[in-house]
Amino acid sequence: MVDGTLSGAPSGGHQRQKEPIVTLSSVQDVSGRLYLAVGRLSRSLRQAGVPGPGHGSISALATLVHFGELRLGDLAAKEGVAAATMSRIVATLVEAGYVTRESDPLDRRAWLARATEEGERLVSGVRSTRVQELNRRLDRLTPEARESIISALPALEALISDEG
Repeated sequence: MVDGTLSGAPSGGHQRQKEPIVTLSSVQDVSGRLYLAVGRLSRSLRQAGVPGPGHGSISALATLVHFGELRLGDLAAKEGVAAATMSRIVATLVEAGYVTRESDPLDRRAWLARATEEGERLVSGVRSTRVQELNRRLDRLTPEARESIISALPALEALISDEG
């Protein structure tokens, strides 16, 4: 083994082609690099967004736009935050006119949140701005690098799917 690859000559004198060895340390290295790259890309795209609510608020609003009306507890679960945190986020969005909040007719103790038309426009604008910025960055890559990203998309999507 040399530099993480297998090499050698099997009987018969033919040299085997070097094959990469996947080790725990190489998987951890890839995981660390992927974590940093995705995090940095996400942060830099958020900074290219439009002024307005912060990332947590935009994320919650985008979830409401995608799923429609949700109970605050369900929204908190989808966003991976505590119910109290989501209550504060929704209160800020209601105050800004991006969300309406009303009592759940099936359980008067619970609240339902729904994105307003203005909230839907905000999410659409933020998404459009960020996608345009990502397109600009992808255009700077070589065709081979873009193809590598396209090829990796199914695996990346599997990492974030409910089944993954």
